[in-house]
Amino acid sequence: MPRVLRPLLLLSLALLLSGCYYLHLATGETRLLMRREPIRKVLDAPGTDPALKARLRLALRARAFASDRLDLPRNRSYTLYADIGRPFVMYNVFATPPLSMRPITHCFPIAGCVAYRGYYKKTRAEAEAGRLRAKGDDVYIGGVPAYSTLGHFADPILSSMNRWSDDELVGTIFHELAHQKLYVKGDTAFNEAFATFVQREGLRQWHAAEHLAPSDPGATQRAERFTRLLLRTREQLVKLYASDRSDAEKRRLKKAAFTELRTRYRTLRAGPWRDHADYDAWMAQPLNNAALLPFALYDRDVPAFATLFAQVHGDWPAFFAAVRALSKLPAAQRHAKLDALRTHS
Repeated sequence: MPRVLRPLLLLSLALLLSGCYYLHLATGETRLLMRREPIRKVLDAPGTDPALKARLRLALRARAFASDRLDLPRNRSYTLYADIGRPFVMYNVFATPPLSMRPITHCFPIAGCVAYRGYYKKTRAEAEAGRLRAKGDDVYIGGVPAYSTLGHFADPILSSMNRWSDDELVGTIFHELAHQKLYVKGDTAFNEAFATFVQREGLRQWHAAEHLAPSDPGATQRAERFTRLLLRTREQLVKLYASDRSDAEKRRLKKAAFTELRTRYRTLRAGPWRDHADYDAWMAQPLNNAALLPFALYDRDVPAFATLFAQVHGDWPAFFAAVRALSKLPAAQRHAKLDALRTHS
């Protein structure tokens, strides 16, 4: 079958499934896939900007490293480029009930159940966010510069990734290929923590192989401390919502928890982070349960995967085999194992 026809099958599937949302997803994905062209072709084109050429050469080196050294899938993903003409390829809408940290999930034929709903158009994401807010839910919209189709299509490097640092570009290639290596339907937290560990460890090994200086230790420490700060607030809220306090008291203490979070951040900015505004924009937005969801999904269990990697002495095939065995357990047992691994990190 000609490759150009394959994206059209997704659109046909959406029409068969019916429903405006599926049609939106299929149309957006088809338009993206039709913009792809081989990176080698872009590099050979005389009019290609030299800065873009340098980025794409870096992407190809990282792509080869992912398969050669990290045991990640070897396929056409990230050997293609697509200029999408916008800063984000999608916008994810996260939501929770007002007195719960449990995400409102959405289920799809390919990805299974996930803790967000994605839109190619920001206006549609904002409309969905408005609908959820009107119901009383906590809502957060996050821009998505890249994502994986889990190997169903050859995912391209996107123009929305061009503004990133080299480490962000390389790390994202590792992250998204990890999703192609292993993905558990219905378990966003497991999938994202796993891919985030592969991204971080893969990037560490990339730096060593390329004889690059380690990533800025100060930035890494700030990121880890900021994540701990948010996860601490999340755990505080989880306990609050599970308590037998009245809903009115829970709402009051919820507000106090976010006020305390802002106070702790201001203390950091006035002290050790005086010259670092990394997270000012994030902290300036309205804070609610949903805004904390991405940190819980992406970061909480990363130490558990790090422990598992150490247990197999840093052997990637053995690590992936161990993660695959873990993924086959019932969800409750799987997360109990992760909890145990995390406590030994």
